[in-house]
Amino acid sequence: MHFSKTIALMTLACLGVGCSTTGPVRQSIGVETVTSDKALAFPPPGGPAIVNVVERRHAKDVEQTIALSTSSSVSGQNFLKVQFLGLTGSNPGLGSRPYNTISDGAIAREMAAAVPGVRLARSATFVQNNYGPFGYASGQSRAGDTCLYAWQQVKAGFAQPQEQRNFGMVQVRIRLCDAHATERELLSTVYGYTIAGHFAGAALNPFGGPRGADAVLGKPGELVYPDATPYRTAPISIGYQNRPVAPRPAVIRRPVIMQPQPQAAPTLPPMIGPRVPLPDGQNDPSQTNGASGASSMAVPPPANTASNIIVPLPDCNGATGISQVCR
Repeated sequence: MHFSKTIALMTLACLGVGCSTTGPVRQSIGVETVTSDKALAFPPPGGPAIVNVVERRHAKDVEQTIALSTSSSVSGQNFLKVQFLGLTGSNPGLGSRPYNTISDGAIAREMAAAVPGVRLARSATFVQNNYGPFGYASGQSRAGDTCLYAWQQVKAGFAQPQEQRNFGMVQVRIRLCDAHATERELLSTVYGYTIAGHFAGAALNPFGGPRGADAVLGKPGELVYPDATPYRTAPISIGYQNRPVAPRPAVIRRPVIMQPQPQAAPTLPPMIGPRVPLPDGQNDPSQTNGASGASSMAVPPPANTASNIIVPLPDCNGATGISQVCR
């Protein structure tokens, strides 16, 4: 009875104040897209280029997924992910997160989610970049694309002034797939990336103290060379004199004698009009131009003999026939 009265009173109250189930939508978790200059890590100069940066905040911890340009048929997006951990807990000044090691099972699950359908083999070679040791696995897809997944945990250990553990920690994950790059080219991104963020407190510094100068600098008796190439003293007989240059053998170039090329005999145009026979023993030069001229004659002229020479008679006032005599 009392329960029914309570429900009735609540209904009347909602009707009186205008209860509604709708309202403005608010973001429940701190996820936002920031500009590229706000990224907490950057790929090396020359690429891959930054596409966008998605930032997530959990209390005072910060996580950024920096999407990189991708040229691959493998599903997924290339990324550089950084997590700054160690600022939460009851004592934020010193941090409260324990030292967490990277487990094989967690890395296997991460690789399967980041590079689906590609079998990656872990490298057993010890490698190290500017922030310390890191691990990676690589492989190729069925289409021939090269993929690489790298992981690194940046943690200093102990802070010298306070003699206590540095509670700050940076987790880094890099996923790269490319249709044209090799494993070595993808690995150069892991060696060359830069972490741009840092913690405010000295006890949270995960990078350790700055590296000092070499102890041999400025110390008498220690040799410092400009490069790593070993230097040897020159023999006494030679000293610092320049070695004589061996003479080069002389190259004699003889002139090339050009052999004259035989010129073809000029070809005369064919004769026009009737041919006049010549006396015996003479040849017409226009008809005997070498072999080519002789071959151009269809029928050679008959020999000039007394039997075939015809002398035309003069025209004597209309006389006809050879039997008539001109007067």
